[in-house]
Amino acid sequence: MFPFVGNFKSIKEVLTSHELAALGDAFVNFVYSLSLSKMRNRPTGARVKGSVLSGSLKASGLRSFLPSRIDSHKQADAAEALIVYAWMRQLISIHEIVLILSETEKATEAFTNLLTEIKRRVNKKGF
Repeated sequence: MFPFVGNFKSIKEVLTSHELAALGDAFVNFVYSLSLSKMRNRPTGARVKGSVLSGSLKASGLRSFLPSRIDSHKQADAAEALIVYAWMRQLISIHEIVLILSETEKATEAFTNLLTEIKRRVNKKGF
């Protein structure tokens, strides 16, 4: 469905893609809003804070794939890029993402769990 995802040859390329990050921003806010709607049992729209995503990237062990001098905003972009990439590669479904994100009220913990699962699936499937 998304033939361009085959152009990425490493996790580092995914994490540093500005284009994936832009798409990932909208996607992550969408799935986060879905998970909050599920938890609260009512429609809810929300944006994920960059500090949540950058903290989750670090906690999941993915920070090491990025250059050492990269700010927290770029780290959040990297998390967004990886999440949308995993969905486009059909490594994880929206349903699974919502389930993982809605397991805990703590956003950083929820996104850490999601990124850890995506990392596991990417490592298993490979590039």
